[in-house]
Amino acid sequence: MKPSFYDLNYSDLEIVIQQNNLNHSAASVLFNWHYKKKQTAQCLDNIAQCSVVFVQNTFDFSLPEIDTVHESKNDRAVKFLFTLKDQHKVETVLIPFHNKYSICLSSQVGCAMNCSFCFTGTQGLKRHLTTSEIVGQFIQAWRWLANHRPGEQRILNIVFMGQGEPLHNFDAVKKACEIFLSQHGTSIGVQKITISTAGYMPGLKRWSEEIPGVNLALSLHSPFEEKRNELIPINKKYPLEDVLAAIDQIPLNKKQFITYEYILIKDFNDTPEDAKQLGTILTGKSAYINLIPFNSFPGSKYQRPDLDKIEQFKAVLDTFKIPTLIRSTKGDDVLAACGQLNSKN
Repeated sequence: MKPSFYDLNYSDLEIVIQQNNLNHSAASVLFNWHYKKKQTAQCLDNIAQCSVVFVQNTFDFSLPEIDTVHESKNDRAVKFLFTLKDQHKVETVLIPFHNKYSICLSSQVGCAMNCSFCFTGTQGLKRHLTTSEIVGQFIQAWRWLANHRPGEQRILNIVFMGQGEPLHNFDAVKKACEIFLSQHGTSIGVQKITISTAGYMPGLKRWSEEIPGVNLALSLHSPFEEKRNELIPINKKYPLEDVLAAIDQIPLNKKQFITYEYILIKDFNDTPEDAKQLGTILTGKSAYINLIPFNSFPGSKYQRPDLDKIEQFKAVLDTFKIPTLIRSTKGDDVLAACGQLNSKN
């Protein structure tokens, strides 16, 4: 079986080109063709015939196949179900804003974290995605926009907030980021990529040395250990105090913040006391808080608080002078909102 072209970052491809005595310009041409132009056909322009033959004989250019597409009638969000080569499936979401899009990528088939507020957690972990399967979600979503919403194929933000714990699949996610950031390809800016984590410490310990300057978001969801243990079981192994200390060690660029995500659940973590403790533990940090009203899914025991309760929670946080946003829900009518992804066959 041929290796996937989309598993290689630019440095990897340069090495392969050099080792096979091909013209060094082939790497730039190929990245431009397949990533900037999003072409899936064989590249024949501005490349030597010997390079064309080598590439054709060496690499697999297949991408995850679109199984089904669900378009939200409420807000034009788009949820894709992709089928992978081994017939596992994974979901990806395009989130519209101002005639542009953010894409929510999955990093695993299922997830091992078993978070109680998340539909993905109910299917368990099947396997990690390869770099090509992560990058492929982006390319196929872009191509779908070009075909179905021509003129709108502007995916400006990438968030690793789909199925899976991204830092549990560290190497593939890292290489996908390197591909997205490459000036030879998609040229996404570092401030436009965000990786979310439930607090997976082995990945956080590698972050500072290995992740190339992109944004980090922590799924915090409760400042109290007992509540967080229920919501995020790995908190028992990697306590919030240790996770926050590890995040504090991550060097930030100018004007860069850590985003702390907080799902608001009715009569569970939505009281003024919860808000005060949250503000207390984040005071003094380069913090930005995203409040996410809980999105229901089949079988969930949780409910979303009323809007008044949500706004009261934010009002308490405002007294701590921490920038706080109530995230609007998009795509919930097609189970595409935060915490609603599940590709169980």
